[in-house]
Amino acid sequence: MKFKKLKIMSLAMILSLMAGCSSTDKGADTSTKSSDEKVLVYGSGDYTSINPALYEHGEINSLIFNGLTAHDKNNKVVPCLAESWELDKKSNTYTFKLRNNVKWHDGKKFTAEDVKFTLETIMNPDNASEIVSNYEDIKNIEVVDETTIKITLKAPNVAMLDYLTIGILPKHLLEGKDITTDPYNQNPIGTGPFKMEKWDKGQSITLDKNEDYFEKEPGLDKVVFKIVVDAKAKAMQLKSGELDLAQVTPKDMSIFDGNKDFKENIMKTSDYRGIMYNFNAPLFKGNRELPNALSYAIDRKAILDSVLLGHGQVAYSPLQAGVYNNPDIEKFDYNPSKAKEKLENSGWKQGSDGIYEKNGTKLAFEIVCGEGDQVRIDMANICAQQLKEIGADVKVSVKAEVDWENQDSFLIGWGSPFDPDDHTYKVFGTDKGSNYNMYSNVKVDELLQKARETDVDKDRVKYYKEFQEEMVKDMPYTFISYIDAIYVGKSNVKGITPQTVLGHHGVGIFNNIVDWTIE
Repeated sequence: MKFKKLKIMSLAMILSLMAGCSSTDKGADTSTKSSDEKVLVYGSGDYTSINPALYEHGEINSLIFNGLTAHDKNNKVVPCLAESWELDKKSNTYTFKLRNNVKWHDGKKFTAEDVKFTLETIMNPDNASEIVSNYEDIKNIEVVDETTIKITLKAPNVAMLDYLTIGILPKHLLEGKDITTDPYNQNPIGTGPFKMEKWDKGQSITLDKNEDYFEKEPGLDKVVFKIVVDAKAKAMQLKSGELDLAQVTPKDMSIFDGNKDFKENIMKTSDYRGIMYNFNAPLFKGNRELPNALSYAIDRKAILDSVLLGHGQVAYSPLQAGVYNNPDIEKFDYNPSKAKEKLENSGWKQGSDGIYEKNGTKLAFEIVCGEGDQVRIDMANICAQQLKEIGADVKVSVKAEVDWENQDSFLIGWGSPFDPDDHTYKVFGTDKGSNYNMYSNVKVDELLQKARETDVDKDRVKYYKEFQEEMVKDMPYTFISYIDAIYVGKSNVKGITPQTVLGHHGVGIFNNIVDWTIE
C-alpha cells in the first residue's frame, strides 16, 4: 500500500464525499451585504484544496460541484447531470443521457467529455486519488456524443450509481495539467448551485449563488464557510451571532437549550468512531491477537454516556446503521477479565510494573487524534485509561498531521448511509484507497468482492453478514460508538431536512441547499 502523510483537518472538513444535485422532495466579511441579501455563515474546518476527484474529505464539494447522479434527502440515488440512464447487464454497460442545459461557472457548456476526463483523472494512479477504489471496475468510457456517455465495467458493481455522485471536473480547464498541484484546486469551477467568490486563506471561503443553475436559482445569495477549527470556539461564535449554523459537540449543545433564537437538529448518522490499529507498526504487525483482546477492555457505554451524553449508540460493526448489519456477531462487550485472559492465552505476562510483556516487548502504544476534534480526543483519553486498567501502557497524542505508516493507532471515523460497499471495500480491502492501517484478510477481500458484484439483495445480505463474521475473528479496529450529528442554527435558517441520515462527520446536511433560505 502507498502511504501518504496527510494534514488532519478539523471536524467539519473530515466528511464523507457528497457531490450532487439537491432534491426537491471572525474572518468572514459579511458587513457589506445589503439588508435583503441572504447570507449563511457556516462554521467550517479548514481547507487546503478543493477537488472532489482527489480528496474524499470536503463538505464544500456538494455546493460547487454536481455528479451524474445525486442522493436525495432519503439517501436514494436520483438523476443530476444525467437525466436518465440504462444498464445492459450482459455487457455491464451503463448508458447515461446527460442534461443539455448545464454550464460551468465560467459559462462554458458541460458535455460528456467532462465526465470521461473526470473518471480517467480519478483512475490515473499518478494522481493518487483517495477514492480510486470506488472506480476500479471501470473498463471503458465511451463518449457517444455531447450528451451521451457509456461506462462499461469489468464486473458488476451495484454501488456504481452511488459512486457517480462524484463531482465532475471541467476538462477545458484541467486537461494536460498536473491536477494535484494546479491552482484550480484553490479556485475551483464547477456546475453546482454556488460558485467561488473569494478564498481568504485560514479565514473564510465565500460562495455566491449560481443564478444560472440548471435546477433552479438557490434561495441563499451567499454561503460563507468561516474557518473555525476549535469545537468550543465554534459553539461560542454561533452563540455570539458570528455564525448562522455549525455542528457542535453534545457537551456544547447545552449552551443553546431553551434559547428560541436557535434550533437544534439532532440527526442520526452512519458515522462511527473506533481505534484503528496500524498493522505496519511492529507491536500490532507481530501480535495480531491484540485488537481482539483489547476490544474487551473498552467500556463503550461509559464513553457513549460521558462523551456523547447518550447522543449515539454503542458500535460493534461498520454496517450497523443499515439493513446489512449482522446483529449476531461477537460484540466485544466490556469484560476486562476476558481481555486479560485473551492476552495471557497469547503469551503476554504482566511485569512488576503491571504492564504486560511478551518476548521482551511491552504492551505500550500511542493513540493519535487530530487537532480540533474534542470528541475524538475525549474518547481516546477514556480508552487509554481503560486500557491501562488491564495492563496496557497507552498514551494519547494530539497532532496536526497524521503519519499513517508510522503511528501505532489512530482514533478513526468512518461511515456511509449509502450503498454498503461504500466505506467497507475501500477501508477493509487489502491495499485499497482508504485502508490506512494495512489490514489484510483474504476471506474479507473475497466476501466484499462478491457483495459488490451481485444485485441479488438476499445474496448481498448473506455476503455482508459473513464479512462481519470474518472481521470479528481478526479485528481491524476496536469499534466504540456511532455518533449523532448535532447541528445548531439560528431559528431563521430554513430548509434543513432533519430526517436525513447523515454520513461521516455529518455530511449530507447540504443535500438540498438550493431549497434553503433565511427568513
